[in-house]
Amino acid sequence: MNTYKITIIALLAAMAIAGRFIFQFIPNVQPVTSLIIICGIILGPFSAFLLAILTAFLSNMLMGMGIWTVWQIISWSIIGLLSGILGRLFKRIPLAAIILYAIFSGYLYGFILSLTNYQFTGMFWPYYLAGLPFDTSHAIGNAVFIVLLYPLISHLFHKYADQRFTIKNTS
Repeated sequence: MNTYKITIIALLAAMAIAGRFIFQFIPNVQPVTSLIIICGIILGPFSAFLLAILTAFLSNMLMGMGIWTVWQIISWSIIGLLSGILGRLFKRIPLAAIILYAIFSGYLYGFILSLTNYQFTGMFWPYYLAGLPFDTSHAIGNAVFIVLLYPLISHLFHKYADQRFTIKNTS
């Protein structure tokens, strides 16, 4: 892990935390999942894993810490690791496929977070089914944030990587 990657992860974490704080008035609509997906696809699974931990822990310091923090870290880490694997397997992923994955991730996040209730009450399905409208808003929000953020962030990351590679080879 070099200084560039650490800096990028810190910037993405700051964006995710600020975005989560700004959009907190809209239930389950936040750019966190989308930024973790983008990070995983472009920077790899380990970077997305670090971003998931940083974002969940630091944003919950602002918004409230609880047992759900552990489940948020688990769910965002799984999403980040899966997106990192996708980024490693396929060099060029169409934007439509990333959007579909972001929608799926909204439901996966809700499914994993619903396990929190099972941990305390032993009931899973009623809680999960009651949360489906929130998972749907999360999935739609993910799709919108991917459409808005992925082209810009991927362009900046690839542009910097190209310049860095050119500078290394010329010196």
